[in-house]
Amino acid sequence: MHRHEGPPRKQFVLFLTAAVLFGAAVAWGLIDRYTDRPPWGTDIAYEGGYVQASRIRGYDVDGSRTKALLDGECALMERQGLGGERAVHDPAAWVAGCLDGAAGRPSRNQGIVR
Repeated sequence: MHRHEGPPRKQFVLFLTAAVLFGAAVAWGLIDRYTDRPPWGTDIAYEGGYVQASRIRGYDVDGSRTKALLDGECALMERQGLGGERAVHDPAAWVAGCLDGAAGRPSRNQGIVR
């Protein structure tokens, strides 16, 4: 009986090398295109602002802090660097998320289809 062991070793090594080189080229292209910013950085920034404002709103018993957020404290927090690493990706989206969270609106990123 004849036993088949797959492709010849030389073809397998060439195919594997080509696949690794292709994967490295794709990774290099993505890193070159986005540098330190992930492709979904705007969503990350928005959700960061939204979550922070929602937490502030949840712990605000008299409503003064929520009113301050809506009156411009979201933008002030971002300018002072209180938005953290997430605000760096897209400061305007972070402020928009903060305002939506402070106003009690649903997140724009909820749901399957946006």
